[in-house]
Amino acid sequence: MRRTTPRSPLGERTPVSPTPTRTTRTLGRSGVPVSPLAFGAAAIGNLYTPLGEEQAHEAVSAAWQRGIRYFDTAPHYGLGLSERRLGAALRAHPRADYTVSTKVGRRLEPSGAGGDDLAHGFAVPATSRRVWDFSADGVRRTLEASLERLGLDRVDVVYLHDPDDHAEEAFREGYPALERLRAEGVVGAIGAGMNQAEMLTRFVRDTDVDVVLCAGRYTLLDQRAGAELLPEAARRGVSVVIGGPFNSGLLADPRPTATYDYATAPPELLDRALRIKEAAERHGVGLRAAALRFCSAHPAVAAVLVGTRSAAEVADCAEQFATTVPDAFWQELREAGLLPSGTA
Repeated sequence: MRRTTPRSPLGERTPVSPTPTRTTRTLGRSGVPVSPLAFGAAAIGNLYTPLGEEQAHEAVSAAWQRGIRYFDTAPHYGLGLSERRLGAALRAHPRADYTVSTKVGRRLEPSGAGGDDLAHGFAVPATSRRVWDFSADGVRRTLEASLERLGLDRVDVVYLHDPDDHAEEAFREGYPALERLRAEGVVGAIGAGMNQAEMLTRFVRDTDVDVVLCAGRYTLLDQRAGAELLPEAARRGVSVVIGGPFNSGLLADPRPTATYDYATAPPELLDRALRIKEAAERHGVGLRAAALRFCSAHPAVAAVLVGTRSAAEVADCAEQFATTVPDAFWQELREAGLLPSGTA
């Protein structure tokens, strides 16, 4: 089932016809374009600490000014706050000029429990609760609510969000629901987003996804996605978006208090990151530039997704992403056993 455009089951939605400008890559066979550097909108959903409306708007505006045209969000990020802020910030720009992805699998329901959402990582009032729901009806309801928060009549990409413990329902109901939405023209590309490579490889092999979003598993410190996922995606014409290029902080600024996968970095990984940083500096580049370049180098990778919370962070990421990293640096890492042979 691929790419027809009858009336949307979600109502009178505009069929997907992506023609954004200033983009250089497309997702699989979908025709949905993305910029090689993408804006991850979890941070503007008050990830860990509060963020003002103006600062969130400035971060999105800075991304636009730097040529970023792919923006990723999810209901999970700040209980919908990320979607609302992203939609509001993008409203000043022509809809045909950017690509938006959101996610399904965590449906939001009103909650009167009070308190905050910091247990889930977001500094927002706990006015809603998350319900794991990869059913066909849950996919439709979650997407409909996301469109309302974004203020859009369509999104370009929808991912099944972290179906790790819900594989049966995700493959039996969630994925077919996304395939129907794609066939009906409601969305342009479909896939799954996870912090692991193994189940994403199954999606690539066993379904007709256009793209998978793999967070933290193809970095300078963790190349698990390079074993099967990336080669399989390349063989089958499926695009990969790499998230978490800094492994939640360690590769951005390696120091004793740095985090790796959202927890304090183990000493052995801190030492490895510092060794890579020293090698990068010997070759005249920064660690962040090397980390971003590594993620983008594989031919299956369509975009690198970076979470940023300020205009300054956006500018830094854009500059680092554009930095040329010499071949001699990669060779040194391989010779030192800091990268497997055949990578980068």
